[in-house]
Amino acid sequence: MAAPLLQDGGRGCLLLLVRLERRAQCVKRLLHSRRPARTASTSCEHARDAGSLPWESVVGLEIHAQINSVSKLFSSSEVKFAAPPNSTVSFFDASLPGTLPAGYQITQQRLPIAVNGFLTYRHQVGTSWNQMVTKCVRIKQVQLEQDSGKSLHDDTMHQTLIDLNRAGIGLMEIVMEPDMTCGEEAAAAVRELQLILQALGTSHANMSEGQLRVDANISVHHPGEPYGVRTEVKNINSARFLAKAIDYEIKRQTEILDHGGTILNETRAFDYKLGVTVPMRDKEGKQDYRFMPEPNLPPLILYDAKSLPANVNADQVINIDLIKEKLPELPSVTRERLIEQYGILPEHSFTLVNEDGLQEYFEAVTKLSTVDPKKIIGWVIKDLLGYLRLQNLTIKQSVVSPSELAELLTLLEKRAISSSAAKQVFQDLCKGEGKTPAQIIKEKNLGLIIDRGQLEDICQKVIDGQKEEVLAIQRGNLKVMHKLIGLVQKTTKGRADPVLVKTILEEKLLP
Repeated sequence: MAAPLLQDGGRGCLLLLVRLERRAQCVKRLLHSRRPARTASTSCEHARDAGSLPWESVVGLEIHAQINSVSKLFSSSEVKFAAPPNSTVSFFDASLPGTLPAGYQITQQRLPIAVNGFLTYRHQVGTSWNQMVTKCVRIKQVQLEQDSGKSLHDDTMHQTLIDLNRAGIGLMEIVMEPDMTCGEEAAAAVRELQLILQALGTSHANMSEGQLRVDANISVHHPGEPYGVRTEVKNINSARFLAKAIDYEIKRQTEILDHGGTILNETRAFDYKLGVTVPMRDKEGKQDYRFMPEPNLPPLILYDAKSLPANVNADQVINIDLIKEKLPELPSVTRERLIEQYGILPEHSFTLVNEDGLQEYFEAVTKLSTVDPKKIIGWVIKDLLGYLRLQNLTIKQSVVSPSELAELLTLLEKRAISSSAAKQVFQDLCKGEGKTPAQIIKEKNLGLIIDRGQLEDICQKVIDGQKEEVLAIQRGNLKVMHKLIGLVQKTTKGRADPVLVKTILEEKLLP
């Protein structure tokens, strides 16, 4: 029984454990302060009205990440999203642990695999990317536990049904201290954690499929006063909904307290359609969870190089130093590398890393062309990603391959086509007709007119037809030159090199 626990669950938790050990100075700074510092300038504070005491909000998170495993912790039952109810359940899953509300739940909650960690994340406090701050949230503990069965309430038939498909699935629970103050902070921390888990391979962390679920604990109080009564908003499966649920709950609690009311210690759910939290039940006591030590499971012992016993088979122990050496590049390191290697802006590095598959796409284009990466990044983020978002598609669903975009940008760099023609070719590539950029350019005759003599004739015809504009230019109004360039481009259907057109016009009109 212990083998799958160590193989599928322990390794994932340990990889995160190693991540949590880094940057100890940040941890010490946070641990020495009784509560996180909050100033009147923070966007997360809430005031009742002018002249009254502001409210300070406190947010802590409990995050459940489904570990990346094909089977459950203690049975060979398949882990499969959206399977028919009770179709992936063994007799063991159904009769023993994990069958809440009928049984009990196994967890490392009393002896967590990691404690006193932290997560560093970037939080945007204004409308501009320049208005970002780096923050740390303390992680109280990380533990492995089972998922439990799911209750399905049928209000029409007045009955409750039980689906045990989730019973026994391995979860990593990350308990974050109440160091955050608003929805956007919490959402930013969850997004960063999601990227770390995905980079490590610990969890797919797909929130839409329930592989990453968040419980948020929220309370408000006046500065200098004890923390207020908290409420818990359960099972939020979207970073965007998490931010909305927290901010709504902060607003709800402050309004109740402003009117002399009392906050109940209760569990609530977020109705994403209405954008409000609604009561579920009174807050459970610890006994309601029915956590219990499992006597049939041996303890999980971790070692480092210094504590490793002599004459022990390395395959039979968990050495966190060896795991640390095998860590892949993590998101924060990737962002720094992208900025240094390609000279792109920090905000661009965040977009590349935060959008699943976009970094790999960008780097593939850079390898396939000699175009300046700072030019490539605009096409990847503005044109490609912008188009995909309009179509509600992911990067992996893009019909424009990295090689096709690299070919298009190379042709643009060599001035074989104009920038406007390149945009037109890109739009045609998005149709997914299987044509290369060169084929599209040839079929639609979009190549640049590179014959100077031909361009000089066209420029002269435009000059002859725009006598007032020519006089204005000769009198020193050079802004009119842009109109003439536009007329030449219109005549050539965008096939003229605007730089060459400008040069010819200046030679003809300026002394």
